[in-house]
Amino acid sequence: MSERPILHEYAASGNCYKIRLTAALLAYPIERREYDIIAGETRTPAFLAEVNPNGRIPVLQIGDKFLPESNAACFWLADGTHLVPHDRFARADMLHWMFWEQYNHEPNVATLRFWMKWIGEANLSDVQRALLPGKREAGAAALALMDGHLAARDWLVGAGLTLADIVLYAYTHVAEDSGFFALADYPAVQAWIARIEGEPGFVAMGD
Repeated sequence: MSERPILHEYAASGNCYKIRLTAALLAYPIERREYDIIAGETRTPAFLAEVNPNGRIPVLQIGDKFLPESNAACFWLADGTHLVPHDRFARADMLHWMFWEQYNHEPNVATLRFWMKWIGEANLSDVQRALLPGKREAGAAALALMDGHLAARDWLVGAGLTLADIVLYAYTHVAEDSGFFALADYPAVQAWIARIEGEPGFVAMGD
């Protein structure tokens, strides 16, 4: 490894945290570069030209290459390690959960967290306010689906920790931040969270 990858991030973001957690669990050293998304630092001409024309983080910089999208960055770090199953079906099942996280879980659980904790309910637009009930229902459905799946198993895929667990842990463990979800309602998810936090190399979101 000639140089450390650079994580362009906003540390409070679960999407950024999942990359840091993947790197920590693999003892893979990375550098970190912080941006204030509230202040619009990812929308500057320099950021758009040099880091990501989509104006979003996280972005993992590998040498002179830039890899946006959190789950893609996690996969780059973990490819060829124990976090990616060798079995063909299990590997595809891991990807199924990673796609599901971005399509069903993150747009609801994470979005509500951001709206309520960083924007504040009083500052929501009429459109955002109208979306609250639907996102709350969809977020609860996502957590219930995970709880049902984990009731009979320790991990989302196979017999050990994979990227599927890491990417879903990132926003699940802080789901209560929005004020709309209670993790006590999902005991299998709570036990799964504890297992991940007991993994060697685990780092908390604030570290």
